[in-house]
Amino acid sequence: MFHIKTYNQIAAEGLGRFEPSEYAVNASEQADAWVIRSHDVHEAEIPPYLLAIARAGAGVNNLPLERLARQGVVVFHTPGANANAVKELVLASMLLSVRPILQGVNWVNDQTFSSQTLLERAMEDEKRRFVGSELRGKKVGIVGLGAIGSALASDLIQLGVDVVGYDPHLSVDGAWNVSKQVKRARHLSELLADIDLLSIHMPLTEDTREVIDDAWFAQMKRGITVLNFARGELVNDEHLLRALDDRVATYITDFPKHALLGHPRVLAFPHLGASTKESEVNCAIQAVDTLKAYLETGNIRHSANFPDTELPYIGKRRLAVLHLNVPNMVGQIASRLAEASINIDNMVNRSRGDVAYTLIDIDNHQHEQLSVHTLYEIEGVMRVREF
Repeated sequence: MFHIKTYNQIAAEGLGRFEPSEYAVNASEQADAWVIRSHDVHEAEIPPYLLAIARAGAGVNNLPLERLARQGVVVFHTPGANANAVKELVLASMLLSVRPILQGVNWVNDQTFSSQTLLERAMEDEKRRFVGSELRGKKVGIVGLGAIGSALASDLIQLGVDVVGYDPHLSVDGAWNVSKQVKRARHLSELLADIDLLSIHMPLTEDTREVIDDAWFAQMKRGITVLNFARGELVNDEHLLRALDDRVATYITDFPKHALLGHPRVLAFPHLGASTKESEVNCAIQAVDTLKAYLETGNIRHSANFPDTELPYIGKRRLAVLHLNVPNMVGQIASRLAEASINIDNMVNRSRGDVAYTLIDIDNHQHEQLSVHTLYEIEGVMRVREF
């Protein structure tokens, strides 16, 4: 039986997928795996028996990925599970940017007229202040065509918007999700120069931190609306403030920054992107399912610190080896198995940065001949699991 420990509130629909006959949830502190949301793991002590951590969410800023990888702990997250929730908030924000809806609502709620007649007269006089424009016919640039960006592009096209996309890292599988009506920008400058709204959906890495700076803003036309529902750290705040005085009409974000609080042309939400009941359920279900697949079969999907690695599980005895990505590691593993007269029936090895993962199927009747301790003797092997 596997022991699971949860942190934060995890949707019951996800936890319910742990079969009571095979999993015990929050029954022991010595858990094989954790399921978390916002719980900060950076300062946490990682016990040697911990096999995996599943985060019910796409971001992994609260997890020390490299340290966990070096300890043989696989981290899972749920990319795409909250994509629809974020996409809908971006669409709503775009509508708020072209129509002064909030300003109109605030004006109505501030009125203290003594009669309906006086209120209606005032509305006739004042509503000219709240004339906006329509989203239809606008030109929107989307940087990052992953799950959120591609879904946003499809919906915008249905609304009659001209969509231009840029994603230099778009995979072949990802390209299938992008509407053929999305125009492809081959260079970032090609996209920035002629759009009315810019929606950012890039991952936060060391290379992209504060990448949206003076150089970006200088290429935009005056009056542009910039929407950032990816990560606040993608934008250089000092440069943004200068741009708001020059060419950026509105900056809308889900990541409030102290330096931008109170600015009249900044609309910030309190990180509401994934805050829907449906999103929380989707994230919990995906986190639990990917965690179960790893615990039960060794297959890795949607990991943030190890390569996705899968072999069809057909009941053969299986070894999973988490190790450093160094030369001749697979050869050493195969040699140890050969020394124990173990035949490899099937094997797959994948690497990601400094670490790698090897799945090996062997014949059932040969299993007893192997001691995994011999694999631990290989320098660079961090964990060996048997199935």
